Amino acid sequence: MKLSYNEATAMKCSTLEKDLELCEKVGFDFIEIRMDMLRDYLQRHTVDDLKSFFAQSRLKPHAFNAIHDINFCTKAEWDKIVNDFLFLCKVGEKIGNHYVVVVPLDRKEPSGRSEKEIFEDSVEALNKLADIGQDYGMNLGFEPVGNPGCCVRTVRQAWEIVKAVNRDNVGITVDAFNLYLYNKLNNYEDIKMVDRDKLFVAHVDDGDDRPLEELDHKHRCFPGEGVLNLKNYITTLKEMNYDGMVSIETFRPEYWEKDPEWVIKTAYETTKRLLESVGAL
Repeated sequence: MKLSYNEATAMKCSTLEKDLELCEKVGFDFIEIRMDMLRDYLQRHTVDDLKSFFAQSRLKPHAFNAIHDINFCTKAEWDKIVNDFLFLCKVGEKIGNHYVVVVPLDRKEPSGRSEKEIFEDSVEALNKLADIGQDYGMNLGFEPVGNPGCCVRTVRQAWEIVKAVNRDNVGITVDAFNLYLYNKLNNYEDIKMVDRDKLFVAHVDDGDDRPLEELDHKHRCFPGEGVLNLKNYITTLKEMNYDGMVSIETFRPEYWEKDPEWVIKTAYETTKRLLESVGAL
């Protein structure tokens, strides 16, 4: 497997320029670029600057993160999604980044929609985005989020949707913490129902020991510092013969108060240690 860094981990104390420099320095293979940090970067640089960096670097881009809330959109909401997605497609085509993480509707409270409605709307939305993406060589990694306010909460539900879409450029993103949010799921065997070649993105993150009703993304932490069974998670990927990227993604406010070099170095070391512990590197 390959080590990847998701920019959310130091997003309040760093920039894309700094992340590129530090990820190259510590040894990451890939970087997941946040759309907001990319837009910030482009206020000072050009897409050609970014392309030039990757052409000269060992570090490579893997995915953009993310297109959110694709379900049950108003026309204005959908137009914004399409504009954002087109922006990422055009940049991705230039810099060699061919994956976008796509997230279903995720709110504080459940949508009230039936699973059939969610299925049909997700299939329609993913097909529309896939039509756009295919012209740019862009793939969509659909990511279930286990909390009660997300309309697609499990691997099973996401996989049924992706199978129905049945497009070469539509697959799955898995995230250990996002799956844990579904009733503190800590056995990741369900990932094996996904076809190996449809597993586009894998995120890794640990989490605090808190009651389920309190758990939020701010409670993510580095591998080995929480209560998630990450060895089972990585072993499951290994048993699927997955050899792609494993991207560390946290949203922990206390990390954002640190020096970005400390954040990125610690992210690399803890993720590498986890993968090495199960023979996944």
